Amino acid sequence: MPSRSKSSRTKKSSPAPVPSPTNGSSSRTAEHSRFDFTGFDRETILRWYKLNHLGRKLDEKAATYLKMAKGWSYHAPCAGHDGIQLAIGQIFRPGKDFLFPYYRDLITALSAGITPYEVILNGLSKDADVAGGGRHMSNHFAKPSIRIQNVSSCTGNHAQHAAGTARAIKKYKGDELVIYSGGESACSEGYFYEAVNGASREQLPVIFVIQNNKFGISVPVEEQTANPDVSDNFVGFRHLLIIKCDGRDVFDSYRAMKKAAEYVLSGAGPAMVHADCDRIGSHSNSDNHELYRSKEEIEAMKARDPLKNFRQRILEEGIASEEELQALEQENMAEIAAAAEKAEAAADPDPASWKDFIVPPAIIDYNDPSEEQAVFDPNAPMLTLREGINYALKQEFRRNPHTFLWGQDVASKNKQGIFNVVKGMLDEFGNERIFNAPIAEDYIVGTANGFCRYRDDIRVVIEGAEFADYFWPAMEQLIECSHDYWRSRGQFTPNIVIRLASGGYIQGGLYHSQCLDAVFAHLPGIRVVCPAFADDAIGLMRTAIRSQGVTMYIEPKFLYNYRPTSAPTPPDDYLIPFGKARQRRAGKDVTVVSYGNALHWSLKAAEQLAAEGIDVQVIDLRSLRPWDRERVCEAVKRTSRCVVAHEHYLTGGFGGEVASTIQDECFRWLDAPVKRVASKDCPVGFAKPLENAILLSAEDIVEAVRQVLRW
Repeated sequence: MPSRSKSSRTKKSSPAPVPSPTNGSSSRTAEHSRFDFTGFDRETILRWYKLNHLGRKLDEKAATYLKMAKGWSYHAPCAGHDGIQLAIGQIFRPGKDFLFPYYRDLITALSAGITPYEVILNGLSKDADVAGGGRHMSNHFAKPSIRIQNVSSCTGNHAQHAAGTARAIKKYKGDELVIYSGGESACSEGYFYEAVNGASREQLPVIFVIQNNKFGISVPVEEQTANPDVSDNFVGFRHLLIIKCDGRDVFDSYRAMKKAAEYVLSGAGPAMVHADCDRIGSHSNSDNHELYRSKEEIEAMKARDPLKNFRQRILEEGIASEEELQALEQENMAEIAAAAEKAEAAADPDPASWKDFIVPPAIIDYNDPSEEQAVFDPNAPMLTLREGINYALKQEFRRNPHTFLWGQDVASKNKQGIFNVVKGMLDEFGNERIFNAPIAEDYIVGTANGFCRYRDDIRVVIEGAEFADYFWPAMEQLIECSHDYWRSRGQFTPNIVIRLASGGYIQGGLYHSQCLDAVFAHLPGIRVVCPAFADDAIGLMRTAIRSQGVTMYIEPKFLYNYRPTSAPTPPDDYLIPFGKARQRRAGKDVTVVSYGNALHWSLKAAEQLAAEGIDVQVIDLRSLRPWDRERVCEAVKRTSRCVVAHEHYLTGGFGGEVASTIQDECFRWLDAPVKRVASKDCPVGFAKPLENAILLSAEDIVEAVRQVLRW
């Protein structure tokens, strides 16, 4: 019989016949819930009823807090989803499996191992909230210590993380499973399709649970999707087992989840459980469903109330008496009252704690940050920027066997990358660690986020897109990654290096020549670096991979084989700290601050101006978030004039941030306004004359320096 004892919940199921991956269905529908107790003992039935009642009363308590203006400012009621949510929690093995719930999963959370006290702490946004200390919206339940994941409010995006975690389980040959839970409307998102497609193709151990209550806020399911039974949209996926159940009935739901778990644990592929549910209440406290639902429809739903029907069935079958059920219910009310009293007295978050856990720790075993004086072996091989990145990647993959690389074209026989940056990695490290991904940038980043959840020493390097311009679909997942650490109050961070070939000067035109560096540098919670020389490429790659958190590693593709980027191979302990600029040229008349492709045009401009007797100091930022304010300001104070040069658009470009900081902190030392020079506010054209006219040039920098000196 089903049991919640620790031993039975962590014991692996004995081999069972594996269902065929076809569209299966339950025999019961919304009108025929009958709570078939066959095969379940009295203890289990009453324990499940007590959990169901506890969840519903906590849900009512949440609404009460709202009415009293005491908290729970966001509340999405779970009534009508009772059966499937109970079943999810009973299949989940705390501390072993991975559960990705969504904002309506209160009963799921309780059934899976979150206590009433912890539920109320979350609802009241208290400091002791185990999900994240009040940093996330109420009604977003999580407990990372037992592997109930902290999921964001971006509807359905955790499907990507579930698939990524399942990929790690398969790579490491684990016996865990992953459960994704979400509503039917989230299935309209392209990234949900990507997750199911990828999990099916890779035969990953993940169960996708769709709680179909027929409404996305006020939008009915027939306006969301081609098939009202949303799982019917996925019947063509190979290896995917689809099971339909009555989500109001815990016994039908449990049988469906158990069948799905057996299939998934057999290694046959993922499963999808489509649970037919009702949303008895409004979508949330900010919605009024009476504005778009008829009274008759609402009354019909109430007649199908799972808790009421479960209770009635227990009495009809003689499982317990009215007095016994009332005693269980009174125990629940007493537990809620005690939990509420304790939670209400708990401390609120300290306002000053906002600054904690924004960015995860970097490694601390850096070399001396004044690496301009570092002595390299004069006989060391010279490497170009491309060769330096390749060299660093191979070193780090040898150093840590838990390092993985995927992306587009990175593991295709002898090709291995369109720019040859990862050449030879497939040959040395094999297809288990180096592999291709679908042309789905969101899936590439989202699965990296999930993959990192399996163990703390995992490091993932991804080619986020073949060209930076194609990264836009993945911005949703990058935003997710940027606040995972802060949102969970340090309980989780994805450890990812996202490589992007960026910029122009290759006559690439649209989608092959743009820069995104200012967009990335705008985001709290991630790091952004852009090396322009081979030794920097090596030092920054080592630091990025070894550190916790997400690093956007921007690679100016024009510089890959550009000989001026060449540098001697640095020693094996050569690491460059984040946020440390480097002086590339000394000078006393004007300071040029730059990075990436523009850094080399700045050096060319400095040489040209030197012939005119103008002495230009050139500072290479290398790191955009964080960036080296102190060193830049020191440099500007020495010359009293500054030009900031970058390849990105002038308007909204990163140069505006640098110039503004210099004006704020160095105003008394300035003899002229800070000048910005950049590419035109225009997409990069394909024809060479257009590209030359649009992109920043050395001549543009020369003219900008002259203007500053004429002031």
